Amino acid sequence: MFMRHNPGWRALIAIVSLLMLCAAWPARANSNLLVWPIDPVIEHDERATALWIENRGREPVHLQVRVFTWNQPDGENAYATQSQVVSSPPMFQVAAGQRQLIRLTRTGEQAVGVQHAYRVVLDEIPRPRTAEDNGGAPPTLQFQMRYSIPLFLYGKGLWNKERHDRKRDPATAAQPALRWHTELRDGRPFLVVHNTGPIHARLTDVRLDSPAKSIKVSEGMLGYVLPGSFMRWPLAEGAATQGQLTAKVNGSREPITIERRSSAP
Repeated sequence: MFMRHNPGWRALIAIVSLLMLCAAWPARANSNLLVWPIDPVIEHDERATALWIENRGREPVHLQVRVFTWNQPDGENAYATQSQVVSSPPMFQVAAGQRQLIRLTRTGEQAVGVQHAYRVVLDEIPRPRTAEDNGGAPPTLQFQMRYSIPLFLYGKGLWNKERHDRKRDPATAAQPALRWHTELRDGRPFLVVHNTGPIHARLTDVRLDSPAKSIKVSEGMLGYVLPGSFMRWPLAEGAATQGQLTAKVNGSREPITIERRSSAP
C-alpha cells in the first residue's frame, strides 16, 4: 500500500507537528493520552527501541500500531507498508491510569552510513457509546484520534541524538546539509528546501528576512526534510523570494542561517 500526501495524512502530520514533535518531553496527544519518547531512534548496534503510552483518562483506550516507510519524492511526504520494522504488540488496550510498552524492532541489518525514516502511526479504536453511556441519549461514536511519531534508523558511523549512556564527541555528530530557493507553482510562491546531508532536518521557527519584508514562515514546527530529498511549503502571497532564511534545525537552541541555492534545478 502506498500513500502519497493525501488529505488524511496531511491532517495526521498537522496533528503531530503541533502537538508532538516540537518538544523534548513526553507528548500529550490529547487530554488523556501521553506518548514518549517523541523522537525514537534505533542505532546501528541496537535491534529495538521502546515507546510508552500512558492513559490518564477514566476509561480504557484501544489502540492499533502500524509502521510505514517514509520518503519524500518530488517534495511531498509519501508512506508505504513495510516489513523492516515491526511493532509489538500491534493492538492493545490501555486501562485507565495504566501504561503500555510498545517495542519497535528492526528485522534486518542497517546499511553503513545510511539513515532510514519511518512513521509510527497509532490509531485510537473508538468504542461505540450506548444510550446507557449517554444518560439515555441516542448512541454515538467517540472521535477517533491518530498519532504519528517519526522513527529513524541509523547505519554505522551516523548519530545525532545525545544519549546519557554513551560518551560521544559532539563534533562527530552527523548533520543535514541544507539549501533553499523559492519557486512559483500556479502563480503562488513556495519555499523549497533541499537536504544533501546524511540525516534528516527538522525545521522550526523558520523566518525569511529581506530588506523589503520579513515574514515568519512558521511559528514552531514547519516540517522535516529527509536526507537526499527536498520539501516545499507555500508562502504567503507577496512574500519575498530573496533574502536570508533562518531556522532552528533538529532542536538547535539558536536559529541557523540556511544558504540559498545558487540556481533552482
